[in-house]
Amino acid sequence: MVETRKVQVTGGSTYTVSIPKDWATDNGVSAGSEVAFYPEGDSLFMTPRTGEERTEGTLDIGDLDGEELIRAVMTMYVSGFDIIALESTRITTDQRRTIRQATQSLVGLEVLEETRDRVVIRDLLDSSELSINNAVTRMRLIALSMLEDAVRALVDLDADLARDVIQRDDDVDRLWMVVSRIFRATLRSPRAAEELGVTREVCFDYQSAARQLERIADHATKIAHLSLEFEEPVPDDVAAALDELHDDASAVTDAAMDALFLDESDESTRRANEARESVQGIDGHARSIDELLRELDPTRAQLLGLVVDSLSRSADYGGNIAETALQKAAPTP
Repeated sequence: MVETRKVQVTGGSTYTVSIPKDWATDNGVSAGSEVAFYPEGDSLFMTPRTGEERTEGTLDIGDLDGEELIRAVMTMYVSGFDIIALESTRITTDQRRTIRQATQSLVGLEVLEETRDRVVIRDLLDSSELSINNAVTRMRLIALSMLEDAVRALVDLDADLARDVIQRDDDVDRLWMVVSRIFRATLRSPRAAEELGVTREVCFDYQSAARQLERIADHATKIAHLSLEFEEPVPDDVAAALDELHDDASAVTDAAMDALFLDESDESTRRANEARESVQGIDGHARSIDELLRELDPTRAQLLGLVVDSLSRSADYGGNIAETALQKAAPTP
C-alpha cells in the first residue's frame, strides 16, 4: 500500500516530511535514530543507519554434500552475506573438505572458525573496494582469450593449451559470482550503489553483459574438450574457415563491450547496432562451413559441427551484449 505525505516547511527554510509509523517500528527507527538519504535521479532513498554493516546468515547443511553443498555456499555468497555460518549436528570430514573447496573457488572468502557442529566463513573484501566495471572487463579479457585459444588448440591439436583453457573457466566463474554478488547488493541497498559510483540500472546492464561473457567462456571450454577428441589434424580449408568464424564472433563481442562502456550515447548506439547487424552475416558464414563438413567422415563432421555451433552461439551472446548497450544508451524515462 502506497502512503503519501505532504512536505512541510519548518524554520522558514527547512523541508520536513513524516515517515510511516509501521515502517519505523518494523525497522527499529525511533526518536533519536539516524537515517541515511541517498539521491538517485528524481528519487530519494532513505534507510536506517546501524552500527553493524556486515550481514550474517546461517544455513543448516544437514546431509548436503558434494555439488549440492558447494552450490549452497555459492548461493549464500551471491546473496550478499558477509559472514556465513554453516551448521549441522555433526559436520563430517567430507563436508569440511567440500566447504574449503567452495571457499577457495570464491573471491574474498576465508574460513574464520571451525567447531564440531559449525563452520564460519567470512568475506574479507570491503564492498567499497570492489568494482563491477573492473570485474566485467576482466571477464571480457579472459573469455575472449579462452575462445581464441580453444580454436587454436583444435587447429594445432595442442592438448596442453586445451587443458589450460578448461582451467581458466574457473577464473571466469569466480568473477561471475563477484558481479552477481555486487549486483544483488545494489538491489538491496542504495548505499552499495553509491559506494560503487554507478546507478543500479548500470549495474543491471553490467550484470547482463557478464552473464553473456560467462556463457562464451562455457562454449570456449566446450570447444577445448572437443579438441581433445581429435587425433588427426583438421583439414586446412575447415581450419581456415573456423579461424575466420572465430574472428568474426570475437569482433561482435568486442564491439558490443566497447559500446556498453561508452558514456556518449550516440556513438554507443552506432557501435551496438553495427555489432547486432554483423551477427546475421556470421550465421551465413556458419552455414557455409557446414557445407565443407559434409565431405568429412560422419564422426569428425559431427564434432566439428559442435565447434561451429559454439562459435555461432558466442556471436549471438555478443549480440545480446549489444542489445544491452542499446538499452543503456537509450534515454531514461
